[in-house]
Amino acid sequence: MLAASAAALPALLATTGCRSSDLFAGPDPLAGRPALSHDVITLQAVIAAEQAMIKLYQAAVDGRLGVDDLAGLLAEHRQHLGRLQARLVLPPGFSAASPSAPPSASPFASPSASPGAVPARVTIARLRAAEQASAADLLRRLVTVQPALAQLFASIAASDATHLAALGG
Repeated sequence: MLAASAAALPALLATTGCRSSDLFAGPDPLAGRPALSHDVITLQAVIAAEQAMIKLYQAAVDGRLGVDDLAGLLAEHRQHLGRLQARLVLPPGFSAASPSAPPSASPFASPSASPGAVPARVTIARLRAAEQASAADLLRRLVTVQPALAQLFASIAASDATHLAALGG
């Protein structure tokens, strides 16, 4: 009986000209999956930027750039990524690999390269610029997200700022 009434609800609503949202409070359960929240979309963009930063540092480590603690800074960025990914909760039907909105171009990639690509040779100046851009981007996003997420972004931005000092600035 319950299964039949649940299956008949959409047909009943269609014939009466009603939408399910007219009968229920909250999101329309028959309208399809809801859009991702602003915080989720922002978190996906920050995760993509952190992944680009990791690629940049990995290229610097692989290129033996000559800075003593690049591997340590790379490890810190991997920790940042882990904390960010732990906060990402997607509803069923959404994939972390395919965000609903395309991520903005990373400030860490070469302007002439495709988005997310890492230049063949990474310099200290490039790492410093990437750290500075990351910290500024995270600080800009603080006022647009919930307090718990803002706290995480502020912590990562502070870490990025200390990386500038470690890179000689």
